[in-house]
Amino acid sequence: MSIQVFVNGAFVDGDDAKISVWDHGFLYGDGVFEGIRAYEGRVFRLGDHLQRLYDSAHSIRLEIPHDRKELEGLILDACRRNEILNGYIRVVVSRGKGDLGLDPRKCSKPTVVIIADKIKLYPEEQYRNGLKIIISSVRRMPPEAMDSKIKSLNYLNNILAKIEANQGSADEAVLLNVQGFVTEASAENIFVYKDGILRTPGRYVGILEGVTRASVIELARKDGITVEETMIHPHDLYVADEVFLTGTGAELIPVVNVSGRVVGDGKPGPIFKRLRENFRRIVLNEGTPIYQASKPNSKVRETAQA
Repeated sequence: MSIQVFVNGAFVDGDDAKISVWDHGFLYGDGVFEGIRAYEGRVFRLGDHLQRLYDSAHSIRLEIPHDRKELEGLILDACRRNEILNGYIRVVVSRGKGDLGLDPRKCSKPTVVIIADKIKLYPEEQYRNGLKIIISSVRRMPPEAMDSKIKSLNYLNNILAKIEANQGSADEAVLLNVQGFVTEASAENIFVYKDGILRTPGRYVGILEGVTRASVIELARKDGITVEETMIHPHDLYVADEVFLTGTGAELIPVVNVSGRVVGDGKPGPIFKRLRENFRRIVLNEGTPIYQASKPNSKVRETAQA
């Protein structure tokens, strides 16, 4: 079955989907995006993702050529066309076609792309056994240069950290800010559990506030776990009882080794397991329905469950 992709007003075969080589998203990373998950025929926290998309676009003075209700309908349509039951949706809005100069005034119309397909960031064994991560030498872009709340198409900073993880035979890399405090991994937020308190870097250190991160904070507090959004030093990762990452693609995944230091007893901990179970429960029971009457048949494109 061929993937149907929405590009600038129409659904086309994925192999035929095209944007201009003069598109400023391609030339300069000038645009914003969202990664969204579907579980059992429901899109999880679609409203939160769309809010962040429109906020990011507004911040860079990019006008999305669809209102929120219309864009939501297009996202659900993309899921239906590709028979998504469990899957991943990528929404990209770029400045659009311009010229070889930087001036955004030369871009007459934004480009909108919606892809609904599958994703598998980590194999199931890594959810059981945990990840090995490193502290990257690459520093997180300071908010004075680029506000971390903007989910932009420019991910080179994150990619350089990921390359460093690959070269160090690690699964993921954590970026520090210019002051030396932990921000996030290349594609996930980070949580540290120690002495009965669950900590995660605060927004002021330069993080992208993930939708999954917010869900985990909410679940933890409902479960009676003390949560602090604060400043975290690399030392706090080394001596933690538990460390885990959160993200739309990764969901919740444990960390058992940080730059050669074993975390806790070297196995995924009970807090992670409890929160992951609670998270799986909510994603399977809430969300925006894709199929109003019935779910697609057995030919549905499904995500391998993490």
